[in-house]
Amino acid sequence: MMHTFRNILRSHRLKACVAVGICIGLVLYVGFIRAPHAFPAGQLVTIEDGMTVQDAARILEEKNIIASSFLFNFLAGHFSAVGVRSGTYSFEKKLPVFSVVYRVAYGITGAPLIRVTVPEGATTREIAQLFADAVPGFSAERFRALATSKEGYLFPETYIVAPGITEEAVVALMERTFSEKIVAIQDEIDAFGKPLQDVVTMASILEKEARLYETRQTVAGILWKRIEIGMALQVDAVFGYIYDTETFSPTFNQLTATDSPYNTYQHKGLPPGPISNPGLEALKAAVNPIKTSYLYYLTGSDGTMHYSRTFDEHVANRRFLK
Repeated sequence: MMHTFRNILRSHRLKACVAVGICIGLVLYVGFIRAPHAFPAGQLVTIEDGMTVQDAARILEEKNIIASSFLFNFLAGHFSAVGVRSGTYSFEKKLPVFSVVYRVAYGITGAPLIRVTVPEGATTREIAQLFADAVPGFSAERFRALATSKEGYLFPETYIVAPGITEEAVVALMERTFSEKIVAIQDEIDAFGKPLQDVVTMASILEKEARLYETRQTVAGILWKRIEIGMALQVDAVFGYIYDTETFSPTFNQLTATDSPYNTYQHKGLPPGPISNPGLEALKAAVNPIKTSYLYYLTGSDGTMHYSRTFDEHVANRRFLK
């Protein structure tokens, strides 16, 4: 009888322990393991480069991706030897904390990459807007503040970037791409004998003044010649840069009266710096000019380039502008 009673007591104790265990498990799951009720499905969350596991846990808890930063830190510390990976993460559905730890530890962002095409000859203003239009949260104003002094050295290319990429990262990426691309024509630049700053500035003008490679070579020959003989460059393309607009047709008064170091009618030689970000073809044309007897050129209304040796011939060629 006593033996039976003890068995019954043990059975009740076991059931009670199981029940308590289940309750504790449910509390832990509901309170700490499962995704919070306010989980923001589809929201982008950025973990910056250099952040610690604790930093990531704090951000994820603030964003309601996880319920407990303590549990996240515990799991990440015991099950992940790599800490956390920087990046912009998209959590498309509610996930338990174990899954969040796994994704952040191994950089599984879940965020679709973004394609941004920067055309040759784009200015920093235009580049800033391209990224602002494509990348959520990207600040065109901050990009311009960082990039304006780097005009000419942000290589035009199609870039594949992650959502949440910073303005600093885009500037660094485009500068690095310029350094990588310029290697292909470095020998030609060295042989030409002019400083890289001059070459980039000339190429930035060619991007705006001509379209075909051979035409750019011919225009480059004319412009380098003007510099050699002490003649003002007198290129209209600089006025779009001066007035910070994509296209600009200066009046005669603006050609002569606009007070700017970039006004190539007022000041001889190259402007102080590039007026756009040239591509490799324009850079190549700048150091491979075609020498001619021409001193003037203009683009007709049909897009054809017309050259002349004297100013009188140049005036006569204005008929092609109609």
